Amino acid sequence: MESEDLFSKRAASFGATAADYHRHRPGYPAGAIEWALGDRDRVLDLAAGTGKLTEGLLDLGLEVTAVEPDPLMRAVFTRLFPDVPMRDGAAESIPLRDASVDAVLVGQAYHWFDPATALPEITRVLRPGGVLGVFWNHDDDSVPWVSGLLELTQTSVGAGRSRPGRVPEHRDLKPPEQVQVHHAQRRTIESMLCTLRTHSHISQAPEQERETVLARASSYLKSHSETADGEFDRPLITTAIRAVRR
Repeated sequence: MESEDLFSKRAASFGATAADYHRHRPGYPAGAIEWALGDRDRVLDLAAGTGKLTEGLLDLGLEVTAVEPDPLMRAVFTRLFPDVPMRDGAAESIPLRDASVDAVLVGQAYHWFDPATALPEITRVLRPGGVLGVFWNHDDDSVPWVSGLLELTQTSVGAGRSRPGRVPEHRDLKPPEQVQVHHAQRRTIESMLCTLRTHSHISQAPEQERETVLARASSYLKSHSETADGEFDRPLITTAIRAVRR
């Protein structure tokens, strides 16, 4: 189990690679977003980062407000989405009034929250009948080459083989529901290595270890027919969890 200091360091690490994060992290499939939202259209993208989830929300014609604590991530977000209101804030202290949004959506960030503080804040800003929707993109490790890559990109900071978190039950939320949506991200060896660099278990590893792991990953990808030549599909699963405000 990682220390509190390491957890905090990893949680705060993404701003340093904000532009690469937006360029190389996958988005979220429309089907997962629509399942979580239903017919709700006034949305808070909480811990919005550079706007990977906001991008999908705008494609669906939704009204979005964003909240993000990291100034470097906010800077990229506001450059890319200048018409979307962006607030400085965190899940544990949301700078919105009570019952002001139909949905609070969280992409690839809920596991960094303190649920004991964040859930009361989330339910505070949700209207009755509103929804908390949480999304995690993770590699489909049922695919052999993907599983092998995840094994060899472990570092002393952590493993590449991530699992979606969970949303604890809360008195103001109905029991959570969950679906999984399969999709893919087009990658090359070079762009796959850039994606790996944005993961905190690699970015926060000591420099020599980090470069050794990435060199090993490059050799591995060059040695497999599925990934060796040009573009390939990186198989992904989006786990979506929704919980409706009582």
